[in-house]
Amino acid sequence: MAPRLRRAGRRQPWPPAPALMLLPVALIVLITVVDLRVPTHIHLGPALVIAPALTPSFAGPRTTAGIGALAVAAQVFIGFHHGGIGTTNHIVQIITLSVLVVLTVLYSALRERRQAQLAQVRTVAEAAQHVLMWPLPEQIGTLRIASLYLAAEDEAQIGGDLYATTPCDGSVRVLIGDVRGKGLPAIGEAALLLGAFRESAHRHIPLADLASSLDQSITRYAADLEPPEEAGERFATALLVEIPDRDPVTRMTSCGHPPPLLLSPGHVVTVPSLHPSPPLGVHAHAEHILDVFSFEQGDTLLLYTDGVVEARDEHGRFYPLADRVARWTEDSPEALMHHLRRDLLAHAGGRLGDDAALIAVRRTPTERRRLHGRGEQTRHG
Repeated sequence: MAPRLRRAGRRQPWPPAPALMLLPVALIVLITVVDLRVPTHIHLGPALVIAPALTPSFAGPRTTAGIGALAVAAQVFIGFHHGGIGTTNHIVQIITLSVLVVLTVLYSALRERRQAQLAQVRTVAEAAQHVLMWPLPEQIGTLRIASLYLAAEDEAQIGGDLYATTPCDGSVRVLIGDVRGKGLPAIGEAALLLGAFRESAHRHIPLADLASSLDQSITRYAADLEPPEEAGERFATALLVEIPDRDPVTRMTSCGHPPPLLLSPGHVVTVPSLHPSPPLGVHAHAEHILDVFSFEQGDTLLLYTDGVVEARDEHGRFYPLADRVARWTEDSPEALMHHLRRDLLAHAGGRLGDDAALIAVRRTPTERRRLHGRGEQTRHG
C-alpha cells in the first residue's frame, strides 16, 4: 500500500499507566516520610497536592480522586503524628488540600470528556477523508503505482491536493490536482473535482475533452456557491494523464499544473515539455492541448503538486525535486515514495507550509518498441 500517513510510525511517549501510578504514590510516601523527620516548624504537607495534580496527565477522574484521597489521608496522618490535628494550621492545610483535590478531579473529568469528544470528531473526520480520497491500487494492468500525501494541517490526512486513478478502455487515467487554499477548508472543492473525474473519466472521450468537462464543473460550482467576496478566486490546477496498456506512450493535458518528471534507468531525469491551459475554473471554454510522450518499460512517471517544489528549508531555498529524485530512478515506486517523504520533511524542518501530493507510476517490463516522437500535440477547443 502506498504511504499516505504523515508519520512513519507512532512511538509510545510514556510508560504504561500502571507504571505511572507509582509516581504519585511514591511522591506521597516520600513527602510524608520527610515531613515526619524534619523539625516541626518545617511543614511539607502542602506539597502533597503535587501528587493528585500530576495524575490527570495519565489517568482519569476516578484514579485522580483515589490519589487525592491518599494525599489527604497522608496530611491527616502527619497532623496526628505532630500531635496537632486540632490546630488551626493543620485544619487549614487539610481543608485547602481537600479543596484542591476536588478541583483537580473536576478538571480531570472535564479533560476526559473533551478528549472523548475530540476522539469522536477525529474518527468522523478520518472516515470522511478516507471516503473522499480512495487509496490508489498498487497495480493496474502493467502499471505499478505508489502515492504519498502530506497534509499541512495538523490532524488532517488530506487537504487541497488530490489524486485519483481509473481504468478506461485499454488505458489508465490519472488525475492529480491542487485546489486553491490548503487544509480542511479546501476539501469541498477537492471533493467536487474528484467526483467529476470519477464520473467522467471512464467515458470514451478524448483526454482534452475530459479536461473541458472538469473545467465546466468547477465553473458551475463557483458560479452557484462562490461567495461574492471570493468571486474569481475558486480554481484548481490539474494534470490529466492517460497511459495506454499496449503503447509505450503517455498522453497528458495540463491545466496550470506543474509538469511531471520522467525517471529513466541510469539516473536520468527529464521534464516533458507541456503546453498548459489555464487552471480549472478560470475559463470554462479554454483550449486544452494534448501532449504525447514516450513512456517505456522501466520508466517511472512522477506526478506532484506545487507543495512539493515550493517547500522551503530554513534558508528559504525551495526543494530541488529533480536533483533529489535522480538518486532513486531505479527504485520501486514504493521505495521512491519512502525516500521522498523522509527527504522532503527533512528539507522543510519536519513541517510543510502547504499540502503536498506525489504519485509514482512505473511501467513494468514488457517487450515494447520505443516511441521516438516526443512532441505530438492535438488541440481541442
